[in-house]
Amino acid sequence: MEQTATLLSLMAFPDIDPVIFSIGPLHIRWYGLAYVTGILLGWRYARRLVETGRLWPQGNSRISALDIDDFLMWATIGIVAGGRIGYILFYDLSAVAANPVRALEIWNGGMSFHGGLLGTLVAMIVFARSRKIPLFRLFDVVCAVVPVGLFFGRLANFINSELWGKLSDAPWAVVFPTGGPFPRHPTQLYEAGLEGLLLLTVLAWLIYRHHALKLPGLVAGCFVSGYALARILVEFYREPDVQIGYLAGGWLTMGMVLSLPMLAVGIWVIATARSRT
Repeated sequence: MEQTATLLSLMAFPDIDPVIFSIGPLHIRWYGLAYVTGILLGWRYARRLVETGRLWPQGNSRISALDIDDFLMWATIGIVAGGRIGYILFYDLSAVAANPVRALEIWNGGMSFHGGLLGTLVAMIVFARSRKIPLFRLFDVVCAVVPVGLFFGRLANFINSELWGKLSDAPWAVVFPTGGPFPRHPTQLYEAGLEGLLLLTVLAWLIYRHHALKLPGLVAGCFVSGYALARILVEFYREPDVQIGYLAGGWLTMGMVLSLPMLAVGIWVIATARSRT
């Protein structure tokens, strides 16, 4: 075991610069590119879903491709604003209270998925009411494509050497530049696989093979509960935020606390989906 740990401690982090290129003072980063790529690919997938009539009750989603085009800006604002505000409230409130300028320093801590979800939820509710779109149909479309963005976002977290896991002697453990000299679980890649690829695949299977979009809320409920389960699982391997640490006797993390209500809501939405038809 000691020899294994010694060998693993020599494994180097992939030599990937977080900055792709710079134009004067402007820095183009993988993190920003991941957000843009995820949003654009999600937008294309959402258009395809709403235009495929056989997936919907009575062969009509009641959401037009133009609606999806217009919602793109709403979703972007909800993700960015909600993600940043959520991170401040859930993880960094004391530091921001001491130095309010820190709220604008997006590189200091970054974004919170749970905050981004709440921001997007508000955007969906307001947009659906303004366009007279059935709310749960919009929920289903958006939740079906969110794993695309999660996949690219978690890859960007890995490149940024952030949100790494606990010490590990697993063969795939990585020595992160910001994580000390010892190998750790690459929990960003765990999340990219579970919250991104796996969840995207499961939702697509439900949509195309089992016509899940014909039960309003079923896809949204599966996404919310699926994300919550994946996040809770990964939290057992992920190093908690240093400014918060562990909660409730030394094993519960903030990520778990925020995901448990999501799991309950997701299960309720799934259980009540048939009644909405």
